[in-house]
Formats: sequence, structure tokens, C-alpha cells
Amino acid sequence: MPADELAASLLGQLDARLAAADAALARAYPGERPGRQPVHTVYVPADRHTAGLVPAYGAAALELLDEHADRFAALVRDPELVARVRAKLAAEPVEDLRVDFEDGYVGRTDADEDADVVRSATALVESREKGAAAPFGGIRVKSLEAATRARSVRTLTSYVATLAAAGAALDGWVVTLPKVTSVDQVEAMVHACEVLETGLGLDRGVLRFEVQIETPQSILGPDGTALVARMVQAAGDRLTGLHYGTYDYSAYCGIAAGQQSLEHPVADHAKLVTQAAAAGTGVRLSDGSTNVLPVGAADDVAAAWANHHRLVRRSLERGFYQGWDLHPGQLPTRYAATYAFYRDGLARAAARLADYTRNTMTGIADEPATARALAAFLLRAVDCRAVDASEVADLDLLHSLADPRR
Repeated sequence: MPADELAASLLGQLDARLAAADAALARAYPGERPGRQPVHTVYVPADRHTAGLVPAYGAAALELLDEHADRFAALVRDPELVARVRAKLAAEPVEDLRVDFEDGYVGRTDADEDADVVRSATALVESREKGAAAPFGGIRVKSLEAATRARSVRTLTSYVATLAAAGAALDGWVVTLPKVTSVDQVEAMVHACEVLETGLGLDRGVLRFEVQIETPQSILGPDGTALVARMVQAAGDRLTGLHYGTYDYSAYCGIAAGQQSLEHPVADHAKLVTQAAAAGTGVRLSDGSTNVLPVGAADDVAAAWANHHRLVRRSLERGFYQGWDLHPGQLPTRYAATYAFYRDGLARAAARLADYTRNTMTGIADEPATARALAAFLLRAVDCRAVDASEVADLDLLHSLADPRR
């Protein structure tokens, strides 16, 4: 048989043999999720959530920055970057706001929570109408463990019903599911979303959620398998993110309080497993928080800022482009570290991408996967205002390189 006929025959056989595997791969690993990812999630206890919270956090962050301007300038060492941070805090201080009905919301009765659910949801609608809301948002409910399941479902149902009754859009709004200990709980959350959409007359698929990785059972199952990978597949399109929970996870692993940190080896292990499980699925990653807050005397503020600035940069360098913030005083260093990360890499990334698109070799032979990463880096930089659109190549070109499916 001639070689070309043999090759065509063999190709037909392999296409038939691998058709199911091809379809499964495309379904399970569709690629990175398109669109903007917030650089952080700010958690606020539900009883403190008001329609004016986002601008109030920006004002508080700027006030602290002004009070300790010399310390902040010494940390950042770039007046232009300080100016960018100040502009961000004035215009868009919070990118993603999570109203917390779990660990940050304690000592409240059922009646208190029922009232705070309706009040908070109404405040969200009001803040959107005033143009004062964060671009992204959501709530954290209690876990689906037996002891808190009823309260979790009641809060979730009432909050979504209040938003639905007000005609509020749910794009960019998510539910954070904490302390997940089994794939069954993820499947139960998918079912809950489906039931709420049907019962409240919402579009199918509009309700989405994140899973918090804050129990060892989320990482390693009793059979030794990585349960987080199974959770990602069980959730399908409903799952938008995996968020690491610094302190719960560390405590469950027996780490003493003084050593609990984003950079402890148990944290790095959990995040590495999570990163591998989410790769190519469209599920985004978020690092956790530091509970060392910039409050008190000037030296205490400066030390907390330096710690937070270092940890944010560390996360970014490890591919975690989002993290948690717990206090308005952490916003200046969140943006300072993020902006420095992108601006430090801007010239080199742009040059490498230009060489790639021109198919020139100037010392680094980048492949398509790296070109996608370079384009994504530049798009993230523009999205968070670290870089102006005029400083990068054509945005349409960047989008086409970052997501060839466009």
C-alpha cells in the first residue's frame, strides 16, 4: 500500500479510536476562563456590609497611606507607582467583595442572620445603582456539613431570592463554599444552584460558586487520590475558583498558631496540588490571607505593610494572581505589590511577545504556550490598571494570543 494511503487509513483508525478521549479532554480541560480576574477578594462580615462600604474602604486606605506616607514611599520606592496606587484607591479600591456569613460572622442569632441577609442583599442592589459597588462580588455561606447545612441553605436561598426580586444581575456574583470535605458536597452545591434557578425563575447556569480549600480532605482523599481534582470535574461550569484558606487548613494540619502562614510548607503543598488540579479547566486560583493587619503605631503599620507586600509578590510569582484581604489598610500594599510585579515584567514580556509574533530569535525561543502566558500577563496588567492600554501591543492581538479559541 502506498505510504499516503497507509497514513490516511491509519489516521482514520486513530480518529475513531481516540474520539471519546478527544471529547473528554475538551470537556474537562477547556482552557483558561476568558475575561478579567480580580486581583483580590475583600472579606467583610455581613453585619458590617453597607451600600457605601467600597468607597469607605478606599477612603480609609488613603487616610492610612497619608498618615504613613513616608513609610509607604520607603517600601514602594517608586513615586509613579505610589501615584498609581492612590488613583486606584480613589477610583476602584475593591475589585471583589465577599459578604461573609461564616467565620467572620459570629455571635449572631438566626433572626440576626435572616435580617442581615435581606439588608445586605438590598445594600448590594443600592450600591450598584449608585455606581459604588465592586466589579465582582458574592457571599460566603456556612459549610454544608450537617451542623451548619440548614443555616447555609436558608441564607443562600434568601440572599439569591432578594437579589432576584430586585432584578439584580448575577454575572460576576458568586457563592463561596467553605470547609469542603467531600466531592459529594460539591455535587450538592451544583444541585442547590439548579434548584434555586428553577424555583426563582433564573437563567440556567447563572449561579456559580467557589470552593475554599481549607481542609486536608479537599486535597487528599482516604484512598490517596487528590480530591480537589475530582471536585473541579464534579462542579463543571458552575465552579469559578479555588480559594486557599490559610488558617483553617494550617490548623487542621496541626500547625501551631505562630507558624500558620501563606508560605508554610503545608500551604505550598496544598496550593501546588490545587494548581495542578485546576490547570486548563478554566477554574481560577486565589491565595489566602495574612491576619497581620496594618494597625497601631507607625512601626507596626510599616511592619505589617512590608509583610503583606512580600507575601502578595510571592503569590504572584507562583501563579496565584488573586488573594484575600481582610482590612482596608491592606489595600495599598495589595496594589503596590501587584503593580510592581506587572510593571517590573512589562518591558521584557512585551519584547518577548513581539519577537514571537515576528518569529525572530533573540535569545529566548518561546513556544505557543509561553506566548499565551505572556499575553495573559499583559492583559492582567491592563485589567488591574498596573499598566495603561497604550503601553502594550494591540489588545485584540493579546486576546487572540491568550485565548486562541476567540
